[in-house]
Amino acid sequence: MHRRHFVLSGLLALPLPQVALAHVAAFQNWIGDFRRRARREGISERTFDAAFADIRYLPDSIARDNNQSEFVRPLADYIATAASETRVRNGRDLLRRHATLLAQIDARFDVEPHVVTAVWGMESNFGQRRGDTPLISTLATLSFDGRRGAFFEAQLIAALKILQNGDVEPHNMTGSWAGAMGHTQFIPTSYEAYAVDFTGDGRRDIWADDPSDALASTAAYFRRFGWRKGQPWGVEVALPQGFDFGQTARAVTRRPGDWARLGVVGADRQPVPDYGGATLSTPTGAGGPAFLLFDNYDVISRYNNAEAYIIGVGHLSDRIRGAGPLHVAFPADERRLRRAERRELQQRLTNAGFSTRGVDGRIGPNSRAAIQAYQRSVGLPADGHPSLALLQRLR
Repeated sequence: MHRRHFVLSGLLALPLPQVALAHVAAFQNWIGDFRRRARREGISERTFDAAFADIRYLPDSIARDNNQSEFVRPLADYIATAASETRVRNGRDLLRRHATLLAQIDARFDVEPHVVTAVWGMESNFGQRRGDTPLISTLATLSFDGRRGAFFEAQLIAALKILQNGDVEPHNMTGSWAGAMGHTQFIPTSYEAYAVDFTGDGRRDIWADDPSDALASTAAYFRRFGWRKGQPWGVEVALPQGFDFGQTARAVTRRPGDWARLGVVGADRQPVPDYGGATLSTPTGAGGPAFLLFDNYDVISRYNNAEAYIIGVGHLSDRIRGAGPLHVAFPADERRLRRAERRELQQRLTNAGFSTRGVDGRIGPNSRAAIQAYQRSVGLPADGHPSLALLQRLR
């Protein structure tokens, strides 16, 4: 009875007039049910009570979860922000300031300092935006009321285990509205699996001003998923005139020497060293840069699978290491199509006699083949890229 009063009192203490009392009561009941599930997962009463002492229902977390939009920002804008001159300059400065730490991390995990620093820059602007949302409150809110309740409840259980382990105190466990934490924005389940105590103080503290544990944890994560030291994520390349863009399918893998025999060389017109098997990518079609992508591209994708993010981390890491801007800029107005636009493109291609074998908004091999067939029929470079200009031409 005392525990029930404690939970309700905490909820009603919120400055949330927009949250109906019935909803607060439902949240309270959910917490009671969740307590039993947490206990079955090994969470002690003491840990649970400490974590939920200041529990808050956060309607902003629900609003943000419900209103996530598809990524449609032009890749040119995204990369300009990801590898801005300010971020590159700050990254190079921090690479020097933390040279000893980063060298020690590299020695243990075989992940280069400029790569770890780039992830740090992308995830929290080098620790300046770690997030100040109470993690237990946002994860409980999203578990109770969100679109992905099971996912967020798994994160909440992991967060409680982190607290129970003593890595952080509840009031210091803060992060993003979606539960990502610390300098390099680990979600709790990833933290549980891969975070390390690099300083040796008995805690895996990714929240502290000292970024040591967070940066080492990122390197440990990359190593776990197969990072190959000395191999780039990708290399910008130049393509010969009349290149067959059918070779850009991710299923087509060749070593750099074999790509060179097809006329694919570095953007500096020099042969690309043999870093291993590579696929060829033209993220914005024939009008933008082209890259040979190596296995480390896929390792970065385990951190965040968005193409823009992977290229952003990779390019920022190159810039931090000392490389210059891309030789070929991304087109200023080229953006990813929204799902509705992709469906429209498929339907219009099919109506024009170039069947995509389904209208589902997913641009797979059949859709790319249809796009290429249409492009050839009208004298366009057959890059298979689902561009906004292509959709407008079909309208």
